[in-house]
Amino acid sequence: MMSTVRTMAFGLGMFFVLPPAVTPLTAQATGTVRGTVIRAGDHAPAAGASVTIEALARSAVTDVHGRYALEGVRAGHYALLIRMVGFAPRDIPITVVADSTLTVDVALTAQPVELSQVVVTAASRAPERIVDAPAAVSVVPTDVARAVAITGQAPRALASLTGVDVVQAGMFDFDVNTRGFNSGLNRRMLLLQDGRDQSLSFIGIPEWIALNTDLDGRIEVVRGPGSALYGANAYLGVIDYTTPTVSDALGTKLTLSGGGMQTMRADVSTDAMSRSGSWGYRVTGGVYRSDGWARARTSLDGQDLRREYRGTPTADSVPLMTEAVPLAGQTVDPLTGAAVGEPSPILLAHGSARVDFYRGSGSVITAEAGSEYTDNAVFTGPTGRFQVHGAIRPWARLMWSADRFNLSAWWAGEFYAHPVTTLSTGGSTENASQMVHTEAQYHTPFMGGRGRLVLGGSVRQYFINTNGTILGANDHRTDRVYSGYGQTDFYLTRQIRLVAAARYDKGDIFSAQLSPKAGIVFAPNLQHAVRFTVNRAFLTPDYTSLFLDLAAAPPVDLTALEQGLRSSPLGPSLSGVPDGTLFTNSSAVPVLAEGNPNLRVEHVTAYELGYKGQFGDHLYLTLDGYYNRMTDFVTDLLPGVNPSYQRWTAPTQVNSIIGAILAQTIHDQLVAAGQPLVANALTRLPDGSTAIVLSYGNAGRVNAYGVELGTGLVLGDGLRFDANWSLFMFQVDSATLVPGDALKPNTPKNKVNVSASYDGANGLDFRVSARLVQGYDWADGVYVGPVPASQTVDVSAGYQLSHGVRVQAIATNLFDERHYEMFGGSIIGRRILAGATATF
Repeated sequence: MMSTVRTMAFGLGMFFVLPPAVTPLTAQATGTVRGTVIRAGDHAPAAGASVTIEALARSAVTDVHGRYALEGVRAGHYALLIRMVGFAPRDIPITVVADSTLTVDVALTAQPVELSQVVVTAASRAPERIVDAPAAVSVVPTDVARAVAITGQAPRALASLTGVDVVQAGMFDFDVNTRGFNSGLNRRMLLLQDGRDQSLSFIGIPEWIALNTDLDGRIEVVRGPGSALYGANAYLGVIDYTTPTVSDALGTKLTLSGGGMQTMRADVSTDAMSRSGSWGYRVTGGVYRSDGWARARTSLDGQDLRREYRGTPTADSVPLMTEAVPLAGQTVDPLTGAAVGEPSPILLAHGSARVDFYRGSGSVITAEAGSEYTDNAVFTGPTGRFQVHGAIRPWARLMWSADRFNLSAWWAGEFYAHPVTTLSTGGSTENASQMVHTEAQYHTPFMGGRGRLVLGGSVRQYFINTNGTILGANDHRTDRVYSGYGQTDFYLTRQIRLVAAARYDKGDIFSAQLSPKAGIVFAPNLQHAVRFTVNRAFLTPDYTSLFLDLAAAPPVDLTALEQGLRSSPLGPSLSGVPDGTLFTNSSAVPVLAEGNPNLRVEHVTAYELGYKGQFGDHLYLTLDGYYNRMTDFVTDLLPGVNPSYQRWTAPTQVNSIIGAILAQTIHDQLVAAGQPLVANALTRLPDGSTAIVLSYGNAGRVNAYGVELGTGLVLGDGLRFDANWSLFMFQVDSATLVPGDALKPNTPKNKVNVSASYDGANGLDFRVSARLVQGYDWADGVYVGPVPASQTVDVSAGYQLSHGVRVQAIATNLFDERHYEMFGGSIIGRRILAGATATF
């Protein structure tokens, strides 16, 4: 813990040493520009509009009241540019006078969306037009984020984006991925909130349940490898969520919502500025209560999962599975094993406090801290399902953001107030792990603006402690990762932009990695661009894939198999083996999940060809094709992939020739009995005892390739249609360690999203979206089976009752199609919620 304090103190110390360096800027003659932006049609506030003084690289975003403020603007003559997607931009000349406030109120007129007006930052870690971005990047529409916010399920805001796979296994159990090879507890996508990694320290997966906020900020999704700028977990993409500064969200907002699944939620946030305008604060808090989709699976007949999936096309193929304990709040009938009573509801709570210091010329220093609390949520992973009881996730962040540089330091921890229950075995796990991260970034134009340079470096320290419940003898670790990165882009001509980037990462648990990227963007005009990129990324083994040591399921009884063999022609060969010991303890063969400390770093080399374009004022189109070459591919938790656990061999008392026949017979009989996982996972531990082991391995080479097509049609009066289609294909190299059909991409070959939305000047908005997913196979740990095709429809609507009151409703899976999206996950049904937001 002292090491944690020292590391954090170093990061925090940067901010107490550096701020005086900007003092001379505050001495310049400055003034303030503020005002309100409204929609001309209905005079409603234009929340989320961008207000920019481009000559000074100063910008603000309007709050829920349409208000904005630019503090510390140098005296002089400028152009004030106001932009908002779906409205015509305004360019207003202004004159800023020292020590005075200039009020500029603006009314925006609706017009079809112009792709060239959308600005993103995640693709290059610096602002650029989305057309010019050297990557496949999407922005979550404001109306989508606003509608999804009352569900508390942030991944739903991503589900309709081109090329994004969102798999739901429970109420708050999501796995988000792009371009194949999804899994339970997927970690191939990096999730950032204001630059803070939202992953869990010891396993590296994004903590989606922690993003239970109002989603007032901006969400950008970069598809494809991003290690050149972001490092390991940006293996197949980056999700970047940026919250507004205090000055961009002034006022108090109270939201109350509820509905289906006994859902009740309350959120409040207050943003205020000091009288001098030099600093402001934000305080947020919220509570949430809901039933879950999870159902107990403890019946002794092993039919619970099959009964849960009844009515789906693949219900008859579900194998027998029994969990050891029910959900919290339930008991077990001693005769049948069936769960009795209602599960305890899921409880969530969050709170945070933030202070922004405005030091002139766009320089902002932010200090904030908060925590999330989770109780009774159920998650599905490769070793089975587990239920969280009282997980606390505190965090703190400091950031200094200026015109040319950013300095940041953050800390995040996860602490289990009560041990997490492993439902499959009845065991429990603990966690008290932490991360500390410091980072500096500098960006500057050169050659008169024809080029741009971005440089950065970071140090991260992990403190891993699961009290021996997950990582065994490799617990209580402290490891560091050192990183440096850079990107430069240069306009060779006005139409041709060259991009080059690279990142160097060195960690205590993985070897040094170099992640380069090169690309060319050809933009003949503001509305069209074609790009080609070559990108290399890496994915390091996490602590669980290296050191996992856990019971994955209840012991398996192979007594009947042994007795059948003893009565077969092979019986005489077992005369020297004591009855009941063919499998060491045949009545209780342990099922284990074990790490592989010999795993190599996984790499992907990606080739992408993409196009973004807008035709006239009404139609836009994106088309991306990719080819990913993955080497040393790290499998999910599977049987037979770790060379340390070879196929089971007969006891030494059996003749070697007969022993080989016996082993093959056992394998064939288990497969014939519908237990291929047990057949492939049956092995001997280093001490010679029999066990069923699932582990990780490097699967050789895997090729993935596909096409992503997105289009939008914008009509007049706020009406818009969108559609996208994704095609995914893959090929596993024949030299892989994985048995023939064990490795699955856990990804549909085809998926389609279509939506229609209306955002009118009368204060009404409406959206209906349909998602069509082709059926596919799933293989991840103990869960191996088909996922049927699904067709779901979501509908949302909102209405601005008055200047400060808005009502919102959403129905997910409107037609209540019973379906599951991950084999082993819960059935997802219909959910209808409604809420009201008051701002003042």
